Amino acid sequence: MNNPRTLFARTGITLAVAFAVFLLFSVAVVVNFILVPVARQGAEDLAALMMLSAQTWIELPAATRPIFERDLLKEYELKVGIAEGELPPRINPLPYLRFLENELESRAGKPVTITTEEHAGTWYCADTHTGGRLIRVCFPHSRLGASPPIAAVLVIIAGAIAILLTSLLLVRRLIDPLARLSAATSQIKRGEVPAPLPESGPRELVELTRNFNTMGRELGELLENRTTLLAGISHDLRTPLTRMRLALELLEPGTENKPLLERMQRNMEDMDRLISYTLELARGLESREMEEVDLREFVDGVVGEYRPAEKTIDWVPGDCCYCTIDPLALRRILTNLIDNAIRYGSPESVSVQCHCDPEAAVIEVLDRGEGIPAGEIEAVFRPFHRLESSRSRRTGGSGLGLSIARQLADARGWTVDLSPRDGGGTIARVRIPRQPA
Repeated sequence: MNNPRTLFARTGITLAVAFAVFLLFSVAVVVNFILVPVARQGAEDLAALMMLSAQTWIELPAATRPIFERDLLKEYELKVGIAEGELPPRINPLPYLRFLENELESRAGKPVTITTEEHAGTWYCADTHTGGRLIRVCFPHSRLGASPPIAAVLVIIAGAIAILLTSLLLVRRLIDPLARLSAATSQIKRGEVPAPLPESGPRELVELTRNFNTMGRELGELLENRTTLLAGISHDLRTPLTRMRLALELLEPGTENKPLLERMQRNMEDMDRLISYTLELARGLESREMEEVDLREFVDGVVGEYRPAEKTIDWVPGDCCYCTIDPLALRRILTNLIDNAIRYGSPESVSVQCHCDPEAAVIEVLDRGEGIPAGEIEAVFRPFHRLESSRSRRTGGSGLGLSIARQLADARGWTVDLSPRDGGGTIARVRIPRQPA
């Protein structure tokens, strides 16, 4: 059995179990120290009265016995007389009747069985040997008065219901504010600024909510300033970079510093590519309208952009579906993943697959490269993180592609992850919920 994962379930079960144990302990104490002693004392008194009534009836003259029987029935709800025939078998007697049997046996010196007799209601009868005769003494069910077992069962049921409802109400009142905070943090994770939460409830929760609202507001301003800063710096850097490139082109092509100029040209191209990545990240973190698209056609269009470059990619549509997405963000994510697969594998070994289930659409980019060590799978999503330098120099990766893909996905409630591929290589997987967050 799986352990409950939500705080509400865990807290509710803990309180319910604790209260249930306390309730059972209380019932056990009440039964053993109150109900059972009272029942034994009542059985002892009734057994003494039944034996005294039977002995008195034997000793009375036959003429006065009817008067005694009438008074006994009226005052003590007992019927006494000669036993006629055998009593029916005992049918599941109550615990109180067991106590009464034991008391009658101790007084009569012989086994006594109390059984049920239906006559104008339920009567309990016992045959005792008194004065050399078998005397039958009966009393009605109403003579028992209180029913301790039934009372105990009712107390347990009522207590269990009260405990369950109280636990659920208490836990719900404690968990609701935390659930709102959790939902708001999920919005922040996606790059959204949550609406201020209501500052109500106990003082500690009010203080926590107030601090969270302040943090959310400041974080929203920070994210907005970050995006603006990235876009501004990237845009401003391109102006002097363009001038430098123009100056290099105006230099004499036959100059003796041609190798140096070529290195400068390559460095400027690297700088321009990094600036493009930064602008792409800044634009990608902005909120955009979601659209419902056919993933089969969408991914086919992304893969088709690589055909003019003579890069053969195996595209397996599978059971694609319609899904509500940010097209620009998904296009950037898939492009970065495919570029990585081509860079670290080969165009001929890259394949793209798509399939859907009731909960999410999944797009996979598979390659047959060297693979990623298990300890580096999450590290490669960090900005500018690259694997061993030798491969980085050969391929010229910037270290931003996967970071951009992860941030774009997180901002929209999607997931991007990597896993080893059977036979060697890597699987890059994009999971998009069918119901947008």
